Amino acid sequence: MIIEVAKNAGFCFGVDRAVDSVYRLIDENPKRNIYTLGNLIHNPTICEDLEEKNVRVISEDDLDKVFAECNEDNPCTVVVRAHGVTKDVYEKLEDFSNRNSNFNMLDCACPYVKKIHKIVKDNAGEDTLLYVYGDPNHPEVKGIVSFAKGEVVVFSNVAELEKQLASDKNAQKKVIVVSQTTQNLTEWKKTQKILEKVYTNSYIFDTICSVTENRQIETELLAQKVDFMVIIGGRNSSNTNKLFDTARKYQPNTVLVENATELRLDLFRNNMKVGISAGASTPGSIIEEVKNKMSENTMNNIEKDLTQQSFEINDENSFAAMLEESFKTLNTGEIVKGTVLAVNSNEVQVDLGAKVTGIVPYSEVSENPSVKLEEEFKVGDEIEVMVTRVSDIDGVASLSKKRVDAITNWKNVVESFNEGKILTGKVTEIVRGGVIVVAEGQKLFVPASHSGLAKDADLSVLKGTEQRVKIIDINEQRRRAVASIRIVAREEKKAAEEAFWASIEKDKKYDGVVKSITNYGVFVDLGGVDGMIHSTELAWTHFKHPSEIVSIGEKLTVYVKDFDAEAKRISLGYKTEENNPWNIFVEKYAVGDVATVKVVNMMPFGAFAEVIPGVDGLIHISQIADKKINKPADILELGQEVDAKITDIDTENHKISLSIRALIEEAKAAEEAMPEDYIPDEEKEEAAE
Repeated sequence: MIIEVAKNAGFCFGVDRAVDSVYRLIDENPKRNIYTLGNLIHNPTICEDLEEKNVRVISEDDLDKVFAECNEDNPCTVVVRAHGVTKDVYEKLEDFSNRNSNFNMLDCACPYVKKIHKIVKDNAGEDTLLYVYGDPNHPEVKGIVSFAKGEVVVFSNVAELEKQLASDKNAQKKVIVVSQTTQNLTEWKKTQKILEKVYTNSYIFDTICSVTENRQIETELLAQKVDFMVIIGGRNSSNTNKLFDTARKYQPNTVLVENATELRLDLFRNNMKVGISAGASTPGSIIEEVKNKMSENTMNNIEKDLTQQSFEINDENSFAAMLEESFKTLNTGEIVKGTVLAVNSNEVQVDLGAKVTGIVPYSEVSENPSVKLEEEFKVGDEIEVMVTRVSDIDGVASLSKKRVDAITNWKNVVESFNEGKILTGKVTEIVRGGVIVVAEGQKLFVPASHSGLAKDADLSVLKGTEQRVKIIDINEQRRRAVASIRIVAREEKKAAEEAFWASIEKDKKYDGVVKSITNYGVFVDLGGVDGMIHSTELAWTHFKHPSEIVSIGEKLTVYVKDFDAEAKRISLGYKTEENNPWNIFVEKYAVGDVATVKVVNMMPFGAFAEVIPGVDGLIHISQIADKKINKPADILELGQEVDAKITDIDTENHKISLSIRALIEEAKAAEEAMPEDYIPDEEKEEAAE
């Protein structure tokens, strides 16, 4: 009998992570009450073993009771399984964890599932239509849907989708499309094509887990070349049932078993080629038991994997021993180099020169939460990684790139500390007593007193900002570093001040920002050094307070009138001859010109009128009308605009004489000079009409 096992059969990364986390929790906390929200995975063998270890399965309805019983004598942990939970449940767990130190949540949701939650949260707003390809009753789908703010449509097959589209009236809406991680790949591609035709503005995210995708493809290929297919996994497992359907489509002789005890040996013959694939919730030990049972009555069975390598089993060498010899030895904690085989949005596959495939999950690539793997890595790239776990049964080595980076980054941090280097980083978290800045790929703690802000100031204003820091203390053993924003700011301010005073000179121009305003002037920040514009140097026009001319935060171009380097004082000028209203006036007007002026003040002897802002002229009472008047108010009003002739300009004393009377008399003289038979053009046009 030839037995061929799909390379990606069995535990996926997310399930393996969840199972490993819970067993580690049991070992490290023997007295702690442990609960899982629903069965941890869809595998009865694992679930029964956890039950024997006093791990209790609860529903969301049981949470309040668990919370009520959780105290110092009964500490407890609620485990979120790989499928994830709804947004409301997450918030409920986090809220109780914040209020009760004896309670905590262990989030074992698969990173692929968490990624879908983020996609939906960031993209499915109130004005969008979210399509989800999956089982509406599956906990993973319920969790995905809960993060949407707008309308949601869940469909489990192409027929349901087409029925929905036939009655859809939202063709103009922004459409977001995601899939349950374990759905059938072929059907998913069909739904994509259908949706792309209907919604030209759709955003389709490929969210089927890459391991699930590879497992389905391998199962499909394997089923086409064997005489019999065995699918191993829980009958209530979505991805296991999808594998069963995929295999049976190409090989009718397909059975689904949960473990070796369900396997009927009478179905097999010695000359058969048998393929084995297993769901994501199937541990390697069960796959091994099924294989062993199939081969226990045949001494010459040959077992081969998808690499097409086969090993003869005989009395002297077991298959397991020969397979072990073919592996390159990988040890946990070892740093190795490998070549990138494949990249997708969730993981990087690496060739390590061994019989196992190296997998760097998204969470182990970088400390940067926004890194895009397809942009960061290319097939053929050589990368250095740390081995975190090796599973010969599953044929996978779990790797971490960020742990290697952490070692390198720490070396850089120590070097920066020793050399007093200034680093640039981003404030990513607000924590108790300070903030966290990520620089050189390393988290640095900045105490509140070194944040550069005033005492008791709100540190949240720093979150997301780029800051320059200097490391002031390190703990080699714990790999912790303390940094300061304040010291760098102080040093840079001092350096800037020294450079400023070294280059300052009279009449030199600076671009500054208004820092404060007083009754007697304005203080301007010239770049770490302040100067003052006295009120008399602020404007040519009269004003009561400097705030009428400038405002705090306003940018000004100023020049140095005088300075005292020892006393650190600078007198600034703002008004210039170029913006002197009188100079502007004499360039624009001359005696004899007519200007439209605004009446701004009235006296017994006449009215003052603004010719341009900052320059007024006098219309003497005798020049307001062509007749005698008692006072200017008989003819004029404040704010009134009138045309006046400039009759005199006193350049030395900056005085202007204006006349309305001159224009009236000129108009009368012109009218008297016209022929009696003169008809204005306007009247001629009206008569013609």
